[in-house]
Amino acid sequence: MSVASALAATILVAAIPLPAFADPLPAGFVQLADVDSSIRQDIRYAGSDNFLHRKVNGYDAPACILTEQAAKALSAVQRAVAARSLTLVVFDCYRPARAVADMGEWTREDGPPDPRWYPTVRRGDLIAKGYVGELSTHSRGSTVDVAIARTDRWSSPNPTCGAVDADTLDFGTGFDCFDPMSETAHRDLSSEATANRKMLVDAMRAGGFKNYAGEWWHFTLANEPFAKQRFDFPITAD
Repeated sequence: MSVASALAATILVAAIPLPAFADPLPAGFVQLADVDSSIRQDIRYAGSDNFLHRKVNGYDAPACILTEQAAKALSAVQRAVAARSLTLVVFDCYRPARAVADMGEWTREDGPPDPRWYPTVRRGDLIAKGYVGELSTHSRGSTVDVAIARTDRWSSPNPTCGAVDADTLDFGTGFDCFDPMSETAHRDLSSEATANRKMLVDAMRAGGFKNYAGEWWHFTLANEPFAKQRFDFPITAD
């Protein structure tokens, strides 16, 4: 091929439009960090420090993804608590349907109680007891598992059940403690833990979120945009 022919071929190839890269998120979803980077993220299912003791299917990055409405509402809550030198800490946000299935399959392997995560129930009974769902509101994109911490990183006593995050306030248990102690209105708590749960519920309610009574950390946007739809795209950092 002559130099002139090669140059012409190069120009022709360059003129062919390349396909655009697909948006990594479906329409209506955002990375929480792009909306409010001040909210601290401690995404447990992207690593091994969770009740499965391994990464959960679909969590390819430790990132919080939410619907745009939920992310903006959560940012408003963050501004309110920041006025008190506090910050929100999210443990889980959007959860792919494949992750929900992974959790369900894991429970069916059965096994004894786990003193840290589910101290009084066998693994095979976690679904029947309501601690693990065969379907999850998280897959709709407007549910978040959240706590509150001090912005000066002051440490509170580590809980004996659930996720240990020494920077959060005392809520009586950690995130994902599968036990009656995690019920939002559980009575056998210290006065500090009771007050902190009320503060969290009040702040989230003012931001438009409703609490699931079985888990003090679990909140869903009241006017969620995809109330009857579940998603299964993987969680990535982009």
